[in-house]
Amino acid sequence: MNEQDARAAVQAAIAKVAPDVDLAEVAEDSRLRQDLELDSLDFLRLVEIIDTDTGIDIPERDYPEVATVKGLIGYLAAHG
Repeated sequence: MNEQDARAAVQAAIAKVAPDVDLAEVAEDSRLRQDLELDSLDFLRLVEIIDTDTGIDIPERDYPEVATVKGLIGYLAAHG
């Protein structure tokens, strides 16, 4: 998966989990839980949606790597 596809997958997943978030205003350095106000269940749902939509499993040990939008995009690009 290239970075553009990864970005699209992340934006689609965020839109499903947090429909109130304006994706045009989400910076890539935004922290998923703090800046986008995703609680732990929202974060787990985001990870699950990404797995379903892309086939990329994010194990719990890698959660710190995907704590930001940029980190999640990079993770998908590297593992997809």
